[in-house]
Amino acid sequence: MDYKKIIKNRQTRLRIIKIFDFIPDRAMLRLQYRIKTGRKLNLINPVRYTEKLQWYKLFYRDTLMTLCSDKFEVRKYVKSKGLEKILNPIYGVYNTIEEINFETLPKSFAIKHTNGSGINFFIKDKDAINIQKLKQCLIQQIKNKKMNYGREWSYYNVPPRIIVEKLLERDENNDLPDYKFFCFNGKVECLYVMIDYVDNHKNGKCSFFTPEFEKLPYRRSEYKSIDREIQKPVNFKQMINISEILSKDFPHVRVDLYNINGKIFFGELTFYNASGYTIFSPDKFDYILGNKFILPEKQLAK
Repeated sequence: MDYKKIIKNRQTRLRIIKIFDFIPDRAMLRLQYRIKTGRKLNLINPVRYTEKLQWYKLFYRDTLMTLCSDKFEVRKYVKSKGLEKILNPIYGVYNTIEEINFETLPKSFAIKHTNGSGINFFIKDKDAINIQKLKQCLIQQIKNKKMNYGREWSYYNVPPRIIVEKLLERDENNDLPDYKFFCFNGKVECLYVMIDYVDNHKNGKCSFFTPEFEKLPYRRSEYKSIDREIQKPVNFKQMINISEILSKDFPHVRVDLYNINGKIFFGELTFYNASGYTIFSPDKFDYILGNKFILPEKQLAK
């Protein structure tokens, strides 16, 4: 069932989800999994990657995951691993919209929430945008993030703040390729690259690659496959090494990195890729990734 085609307005979808906010996590995840994938969720003996991510939400709760889900606090974790050099410079972190003095910010910057994923604004020229409209968008998205619509435990105790950082340069295609490394117990098993998505996610293209950067015949079904040759970054081995350093404390995490003219920048750590509702094309890749994901012993944080 493509629920997005049935209910096209995102705000309407979020309001509907909020109505069911009282439903316990386990029951809600079963319901969402059925709606979004068309399948029954197996939590007793999960074999698919997407099933194991739902198990991960419910039964593995390491407080380090909460720190690393915070887009500001995760910088402390990166620094603790001796990787401060890959952190993008920041201009400030704010508790409220009102604290931000846009007049003192540089002409270009990136702005995002510390407790969200995929909620980013790339401002090339602040004099060319409606600041008031930007503030309203930020306020609305803060309200949305108060709802546990993905039941993603690691975000539950992340305070809703706003971080403003340096705007990364784009490449010769006016793009910002995103390298997303799937790591299991500190080992990179594969990655996918996103291109053509910065200004409009719907136009994005996505393909999976091996740790040797060989293209695999898999993709996320909501995106087209990359249809042009993607050059392997010259320092790709360093990106693998960084990903494995940052992931070794977790049973599974996706490490997102950028590579701008040979300089590596940290993006984020993501514990629940696409909230565990990805439809892979072909479907067998869900099982292949699931086989890589060795579930740990249950660990419930106090």
